[in-house]
Amino acid sequence: MISRCSNDNSSGMRPSATERPNAGTIRVSEIFGPTVQGEGAVIGQPTVFVRTGGCDYRCSWCDTLYAVDSSFRELWRPLSPEAIMAEVNKLSGNKPLLVSLSGGNPAIQPLGGLIDMGHEQGYRFALETQGSVTKEWFAKLDNLTLSPKPPSSEMETDWDILSACVAAAGSDTDTALKIVVFDDVDYAYAKDVSRRYPQLPVFLQPGNHTPGTVDDEAPGVDMKGILERMRWLVDKVVEDQWFEATVLPQLHVLIWGNERGV
Repeated sequence: MISRCSNDNSSGMRPSATERPNAGTIRVSEIFGPTVQGEGAVIGQPTVFVRTGGCDYRCSWCDTLYAVDSSFRELWRPLSPEAIMAEVNKLSGNKPLLVSLSGGNPAIQPLGGLIDMGHEQGYRFALETQGSVTKEWFAKLDNLTLSPKPPSSEMETDWDILSACVAAAGSDTDTALKIVVFDDVDYAYAKDVSRRYPQLPVFLQPGNHTPGTVDDEAPGVDMKGILERMRWLVDKVVEDQWFEATVLPQLHVLIWGNERGV
């Protein structure tokens, strides 16, 4: 889910002396919500987002560069699982709900302890990653969305690592595929991914070709173009009789455009 504004719990201030990084801290770009998840298998579910900082990819159409590029590192807060859960509890009013772990690539962060702590308090955890890094704690997640990046991203998929991610999640985690589609080449890639992992549900999402930039105070969105791309994708799936696929928009973009923090 895209996000483009700050809140009191993700102020972007430099870490204080009590928040210096150590082996157990998690780099956090922002924490916000409650809102609804805007994409994939848990779309529409009330959620608090914990967006981590840092990524091993540099997608050409990245819509969260402030959580990806190391030039924004000084704005990421190194937080302990306890500090993160304190902010989540404050936002949720201490009422457990879904916590979506996003980025950047959240899989590069040490999130196992956070998931354990949240589960003890009744929270559920969903994570989305491109499947470029495998972690044993994937098996602790309630939902794992693997979103390998299509050719339009200018990134390469390591199929061995992606398969290792599927295996690491195991049978107790609800695992699904989500592929962003901008054009015919991306669509063919999505079909190939689905063929490789026929046991996993697949969600297709039209790409947002006007995501705005981190410098936009009021980022616009080409809603007409996004809806046209959505209709094109639906027509492709129906024409191909690819009835196993689920085609979904980015719900938050339809509601709030490119606004951040929703």
